[in-house]
Amino acid sequence: MTYSFSKKISALKPSAIREILKAASIPGMIAFAAGNPAPETFPVEEIKEITAQILAENPVASLQYGVTEGYQPLIDTVKEWIKTRYNVGTDSDAVVITSGAQQVMDLATKVLCDEGDLILCENPSFIGSLNCFRSYNAKLIGIPIEADGINIEALENALKTHTNIRFLYIIPNFQNPTGATMSLEKRRRVYALAQKHDILILEDNPYGDLRVAGADIPAIKTMDTDGRVIYAGSFSKILAPGLRLGFFCAPGEIAAKMVVGKQTSDVHTPMLLQMLVHNWLMKYDPAAHIAKVQAVYRRKLNLMCDQLDEKLAGFFDYVRPEGGLFVWGSLPKEVDMLEYVKACTEKKLAVVPGIAFLTDTADTTNCIRLNFSTPSDEQILRGVEIMREVARL
Repeated sequence: MTYSFSKKISALKPSAIREILKAASIPGMIAFAAGNPAPETFPVEEIKEITAQILAENPVASLQYGVTEGYQPLIDTVKEWIKTRYNVGTDSDAVVITSGAQQVMDLATKVLCDEGDLILCENPSFIGSLNCFRSYNAKLIGIPIEADGINIEALENALKTHTNIRFLYIIPNFQNPTGATMSLEKRRRVYALAQKHDILILEDNPYGDLRVAGADIPAIKTMDTDGRVIYAGSFSKILAPGLRLGFFCAPGEIAAKMVVGKQTSDVHTPMLLQMLVHNWLMKYDPAAHIAKVQAVYRRKLNLMCDQLDEKLAGFFDYVRPEGGLFVWGSLPKEVDMLEYVKACTEKKLAVVPGIAFLTDTADTTNCIRLNFSTPSDEQILRGVEIMREVARL
């Protein structure tokens, strides 16, 4: 039989990262290509205890259908959490629990975009979100990103040049893949431009709690005086990614439409997982846990960067990030990036080619992305050594 697929899915290619992760499963392969949180940060015993307690004391509610918006005690706790910790949320905003933060990108695109509508994105940007936007046949306009965040001049030019822009998608903290953090001044200018040109902002903040150096910078959502920012958060990086639990804080009218979109997708986020996260937030000390997570990543990030500085100085050009999970850098112009990635893989080191993150799939780059959270300390040491060997330094 000959199969015929929709135009939306036919144009999509498999995630380069997911394909590379297949190589990561090869015995002995060192995974600089993943984006997985460090497993030693998972509060396994706490999760075991809470799950057992829920199933013993409230099994029916945890295994039954729930409302699409989410488990109300968790919604209330998340509202308080993001207001207290980040000053995010107003009386006109609603919080909805989602199946991971990735679902926020899907729902926002579903309710805001028709085929052919434009979405502005940092370039490069997170492949998962880019492919989500592409799946709705939205057109992506890439805006270059610098060490301190999106290029404001290029953003302003794009807003003047293009019409039918539905929203700007940005990752202000420890951006994936570049690790860049947007300065406070740029955040203010981004919001002012959004007001001037009357567009929405989709602010994705999965890495905000993973700061290991420098001072926190207010979210763009804290500046939202006229209801134009959808803020996406996640428990994947501070608790456990396999729980697939995220949330968004958005103006009530937008949130209501996104809830309708979620009803046609997965009905609701699993109740047991929502109850688990709520109990964890109430019973334990999330701030203390986050501090422990930050300590792990501070050590791993500095170990990788110190090794890169020592063994690849002059070959791998990068800016040391202040947090997150990734190091992004460029190879010399004379080096074929894809051949370099292939040679690393042959020596059992998986890294991600930068082309995976470009808004225009026809563009090229000599950059690669490295992840420091997944590999062990020993693997970080050996992985950088493999990079040096392939570079023949």
